[in-house]
Amino acid sequence: MTALTINTPPHLEHRITTPDGRTLAVAEWGDPDGLPLIAMHGTPGSRISYWEDPTVYARHGLRRLTYDRPGYGDSTRLPGRTVSDVIPDVLAIADALGVERFAVTGGSDGGPHALATAALLGDRVVRCLCAVSIAPWDSEGLDWLAGMTAGNVVEFEAAAKGEAAYREIVERERRTTLDKIAQGQTNVLGDTYEVSEADLAQMERHANIVADHMYNALANGSDGWVDDGIAFTKPWGFDVESIRVPVYLTYGRTDTLVPAAHGDWLAARIPNVKVVALEGTGHLGDDSLVETQHAWLAGEGD
Repeated sequence: MTALTINTPPHLEHRITTPDGRTLAVAEWGDPDGLPLIAMHGTPGSRISYWEDPTVYARHGLRRLTYDRPGYGDSTRLPGRTVSDVIPDVLAIADALGVERFAVTGGSDGGPHALATAALLGDRVVRCLCAVSIAPWDSEGLDWLAGMTAGNVVEFEAAAKGEAAYREIVERERRTTLDKIAQGQTNVLGDTYEVSEADLAQMERHANIVADHMYNALANGSDGWVDDGIAFTKPWGFDVESIRVPVYLTYGRTDTLVPAAHGDWLAARIPNVKVVALEGTGHLGDDSLVETQHAWLAGEGD
């Protein structure tokens, strides 16, 4: 099998020191004078995250800032972190790069972190796009694991038991993903993660980008993945009902990684929310909406 060709687009790299002495690795894309957009990656994930046409950011006047969550890529681990612990890191990035007000976006397990930022930094966040996000672990009225692929069920049940049980699974899945990337496979998930045909097509269509993103996430270890999973089985530290900034919430009805019921739960509770639930789409979204979503983030037409 032919190895994938990785061509990371040109971008700026920043290394920011937090008040507690940790390092945050940040990548910058798009218009340096545009509206700052802080983007939160999924689990696992990294700052090396970009659309196949990276000019989309500058065309919409966006200065996109992506960063490795603690324990991923080149960012220092923060053991025991919760979802709301994203706030000091966002403030460290914003203050170091001269950012006052900004938009925020998060996909998959980046969704809760984006929602936390919108809820807890509402005086600085202008709008929030949240894609295929999980709901809180203790969500009333939601069967949290229902409809999830077997691999995710095993993961979250182990995460709820603590680091020792969870790390064993994560280390195995990390090795699987890195091996598949090295072999040039387009589906880099383990065999117990069954996804929809729509998502298989998306992984094949964007194979080089997925490989770049995942390799940078996992090459240095699995701590970020471990800490993410455990954080999602704890209280988030805020209520989504408290969000007061505009939110664009999108998710797919064929998603097996984060079932649509999670999106429905969030849609019923987030105030001032624009909901786009797509019938034939899975976890990896619909490419036809990329321009529309970046226009919304940029405030075009407001």
